[in-house]
Amino acid sequence: MSEGKQLVAKGRLIQEMSLKNRLIELITKWEVILCILLVVVVVFFSNMTPYFWDWFNLMNATFQFSEKAILALPMIFIIMCGDIDISIASIVALSGFVVGTAAEKGVGIPSLLLLSLLVGTVAGLINGLLITGLEMPAIAVTLATQSIYRGIPTGVLGEHACTQYPQGFGFFGQEFIPGTVIPFELVLYLFIAAIFAFVLHKTTYGRRLYAIGNSAETAKFSGINVKRMRIINFTLTGFFCGLGGFLLASRILSVRSNIATGWDMEIITLVVLGGVSITGGRGTVIGVILGSLLVGYLKFGMGLLKFSGTVMTIVVGSLLIIAVLLPRLLDLYKANRKLRMQQRS
Repeated sequence: MSEGKQLVAKGRLIQEMSLKNRLIELITKWEVILCILLVVVVVFFSNMTPYFWDWFNLMNATFQFSEKAILALPMIFIIMCGDIDISIASIVALSGFVVGTAAEKGVGIPSLLLLSLLVGTVAGLINGLLITGLEMPAIAVTLATQSIYRGIPTGVLGEHACTQYPQGFGFFGQEFIPGTVIPFELVLYLFIAAIFAFVLHKTTYGRRLYAIGNSAETAKFSGINVKRMRIINFTLTGFFCGLGGFLLASRILSVRSNIATGWDMEIITLVVLGGVSITGGRGTVIGVILGSLLVGYLKFGMGLLKFSGTVMTIVVGSLLIIAVLLPRLLDLYKANRKLRMQQRS
């Protein structure tokens, strides 16, 4: 009888430990941590200012980070493969410059969009071909093209601003879905995010991205055309930079050569904060969406409290450091915990 009670007690203990392990695994998932942080940010700023927890204000705030959030999606693919692209803000500026210049010459909205997408795609393709063709680190190549792509609008525009656009052009970056307070850009972002989530998590292309990130050499010997996929990634990023340039021009209706300055690091921060490993091979789209919302609403709240731009930059930079260090600490914790459990058994 006592032996049976011991077995029952042991079974209960194993069940409790299993439940505890599952709970710890859930809490230490990066996406769950981001959800908790997002809730903390919302609760904190809602208590600090009555203007934060307002549905219109919450929706309106997305105008300030939707373009960056869109550009963070293709950056997932680049960082997933262990690459980096610090020329994205310059490609946005170049695309916006083309849109503004063409608009002043009377070009219509559909043609402006096509021009912007074409310029961005070509710029991204050039990045990909240079990186794979010269076999140079992506950071070195995109550092060079960053200056070139930014230099073109700077040299042509100088201090001039393009401010003449077709009727209705401002809808894409400024307006809401008719009959709602939901911004068009937000809907577009969620639609594109759904496509990227499907590609990354449900297709062969996505599985190959993970494989390249974990070991490019192994992926190569497995029959994956690593060079071609890297070129596609940079070209795809250029395409969305073109879209970003078009949306930014639509939102501000005044294109100068210095638009999107500083976006490079902010977008990389969104991706890394979203849980995409800076060394490649790990990450999810939902994590990047949560990271984008977290940074966007954190800056929105700080803006309502009249924090300076310098303080915001420091906070975002601190988040980047945390995003790089914390996953590694969590991995060490999980590895040590697993080792202790093995030793007990």
